[in-house]
Amino acid sequence: MTTYTATVPVKFKKDGEEKVTFRRVGAMFRNTRNGSGEEFFTLKLDFPVAVDELVMFPPNSNKSED
Repeated sequence: MTTYTATVPVKFKKDGEEKVTFRRVGAMFRNTRNGSGEEFFTLKLDFPVAVDELVMFPPNSNKSED
């Protein structure tokens, strides 16, 4: 199983120069739905921010794109 690290960019200044560091906030996993074989992703956050899990699906192929 492939695991992706979820991060947020944090900007800061060091010696007068703006830099960016990436802080881990969770992990994302690829999943397959039983029966249909449909792929989806689960994002598990390391700490709660209103919710502690998001599930993402690929765009629906029968919807028109704007």
